[in-house]
Amino acid sequence: MSQQISLPAKLINGGVAGIVGVTCVFPIDLAKTRLQNQRQGQQVYKSMIDCLIKTVRSEGYFGMYRGAAVNLTLVTPEKAIKLAANDYFRCHLSKDGYVRLTVFREMLAGCAAGMCQVIVTTPMEMLKIQLQDAGRLAAQQRKPCIIPSNRLATTNAVLSRSYNVVPNTSPRAVSATQIARELLHTRGIQGLYRGLGATLLRDVPFSIIYFPLFANLNKLGKPSPEETAPFYWSFISGCVAGSTAAVAVNPCDVVKTRLQSLSKGANEETYSGIIDCFGKIMKREGPSAFLKGAGCRALVMAPLFGIVQVMYFIGVGEFIMSQSSLKLISD
Repeated sequence: MSQQISLPAKLINGGVAGIVGVTCVFPIDLAKTRLQNQRQGQQVYKSMIDCLIKTVRSEGYFGMYRGAAVNLTLVTPEKAIKLAANDYFRCHLSKDGYVRLTVFREMLAGCAAGMCQVIVTTPMEMLKIQLQDAGRLAAQQRKPCIIPSNRLATTNAVLSRSYNVVPNTSPRAVSATQIARELLHTRGIQGLYRGLGATLLRDVPFSIIYFPLFANLNKLGKPSPEETAPFYWSFISGCVAGSTAAVAVNPCDVVKTRLQSLSKGANEETYSGIIDCFGKIMKREGPSAFLKGAGCRALVMAPLFGIVQVMYFIGVGEFIMSQSSLKLISD
């Protein structure tokens, strides 16, 4: 008998999981972005901890959540689409509701889910990265040894008002709405979808690795094929699968971050595309540059996807839908 899925419930589960997860791990994600954008000889931060400490000192506690508003706003549809799409494609690719789903078909479902989510992921990441990286650029500009005076005015025109920093002054705040408005005005809708190819290059392989790995790890914890895995086992499986997939695609994440960063510091090169970015990073910074922020990304994805599986285990979406149905019946 085929297993039926409730798309609205899955969308709710994904949305709630995204909001809870992002709130918990956002500061680490901010550190990841800033570490990935650093070039050799221009390091402002030595490690994730150093980055977070310096961020709090220079920007205050809420500086660690710069860009969180746009992420929290868009992570609901992003995670909802990703998780619901995977469930949808798994159900339709299986012969009798997940039971006979092969690893190859699991990978196909993950691939399809990854392709669906970039509709929301690309503009979300585009706006988030500008806000997250502003503090690094401001800190870099405060160091005379890093930025010559004749380079202070060379930052990208779209964000120059918010990123140009005069020594001994605080950087001006800028909102995601302002950035989005200027991008749409100067570059059209394609401005928000800059780095779409690199986002696909990251998210599709991530989903291909994550979803089959989680499903098979979670299966090991089931007392019997008919029963569900224990709460803690689903959480651990989500953490392991999330961190493994995150580290595996980190080189693609570095490329995506560099391509989507509109403002550059002194002597920071620009890239014409994915291949150009890969080539320049390899030539000027070496293979190790592709692992920048890998530890941070693993620390972000492990609890994030552990929380996702907790939301699915609890069945928040199913509970809300059942309450709505009961209310309609009583009315």
